[in-house]
Amino acid sequence: MNPDEIKQRIAAGLPDCEITVSGDGSHFEAIVVGDVFAGKSPVKKQQMVYATVNELITSGALHALTIKAYTPQEWEKARKLQVS
Repeated sequence: MNPDEIKQRIAAGLPDCEITVSGDGSHFEAIVVGDVFAGKSPVKKQQMVYATVNELITSGALHALTIKAYTPQEWEKARKLQVS
């Protein structure tokens, strides 16, 4: 499993989002930014992203994924605060 494979899966399930995936082997971090998260709780945002890679998790191909999901406005604020 590599970051590009995970990014492609997330992009297929959440089109029109800006996605960055980093990590190696079995531990990855995904930052997903999109209007699709507007009005959603942090838990719901994570569930939306997990749904795109659930098959990889249940098969064991993906062991650990840390998800940070933001609306564009939240992401801009987080970047100003140097939180990613």
